Amino acid sequence: MQFNPPYLIYLGDAKDSLAAKTGQGIVDWRPEWALGQLRLPGCHADLGIPDLDVVQAAGQGAKTLVIGTVSPGGVLPDSWSEVIVSAIEQGMDVASGLHTRLSSLPAISEAASRKGVRLFDVRHSDRTFAIGTGELRSGKRLLTVGTDCSVGKKYAALCIERELRARDVDADFRATGQTGIFISGRGVSIDAVVADFISGAAEWLAPAAEPEHWDVVEGQGSLFHPSFAGVSLGLLHGAQPDAFVVCHEPTRRTMRNIATAIPSVEAVIEATINGGRLTSPMIRCVGVAINTQLLDEAQAQKEIEAAALRLNVPVTDPVRFGVHNIVDYLLSVC
Repeated sequence: MQFNPPYLIYLGDAKDSLAAKTGQGIVDWRPEWALGQLRLPGCHADLGIPDLDVVQAAGQGAKTLVIGTVSPGGVLPDSWSEVIVSAIEQGMDVASGLHTRLSSLPAISEAASRKGVRLFDVRHSDRTFAIGTGELRSGKRLLTVGTDCSVGKKYAALCIERELRARDVDADFRATGQTGIFISGRGVSIDAVVADFISGAAEWLAPAAEPEHWDVVEGQGSLFHPSFAGVSLGLLHGAQPDAFVVCHEPTRRTMRNIATAIPSVEAVIEATINGGRLTSPMIRCVGVAINTQLLDEAQAQKEIEAAALRLNVPVTDPVRFGVHNIVDYLLSVC
């Protein structure tokens, strides 16, 4: 999908910064595309870019209104329609990563048709997929997995791809969620694929490649999250990773939006190896990415050092400290 920047990023009434992870991902990885943000009263997220309404944004050249907030179940609230229609009236395209299709809402569909603008439903692929086969394929693949959802799997994957390319290693980031697709301009939103075809979609996304090529596949959910484990397992089987990195947020005690306790990193490593061996017999953990955003520098260093000593694999915060140690280890063992 080709979206026209710059973007006005719509945050609506996001309940916290994690709910605005789509918008934050764009700001962090494509800041030149992020013209401004539009927030409703009661919004508890702030991307640190100018607050603009649709008229101001259009006057400054905004081409696309991007829905930058996620919601449980991917539902587009009725209360957002007015702002979306207003953006359309100003001539903006609209791009959404929610499960609700923009074209399914009459007011939005009618306005888009009348103004001749495009509606992008990023979460919905325009193609069908075969079922997965599990057949071994050439090339190398790394998958990021998590102790929970929204712990940094996408950022870890993007950092690893960037570091591999900096070392002249042939590598591609493979987006499996709406934010990754906004950042890379391509991918498959795995959680919107019919269950029988999840592994097949992952096989299509990271196909056979040259022997030394790395596909760095963005993980989704967690094998331990009751809401998303099915998607996580299908992605694990289809990605057929030679290597994986576990992503963890150390201050959490329960999983996002539910009361289930956060599993240990050790439990995630064991479950990922046990599940991944079905399609990748030599799968191995090559590192742990700890999201230390809520810790100060000293606390972050202490957390990372303790985890490295306990787990005997490279540990880092990819955003704060880079992924040099993980990539060193990855290239030495795979």
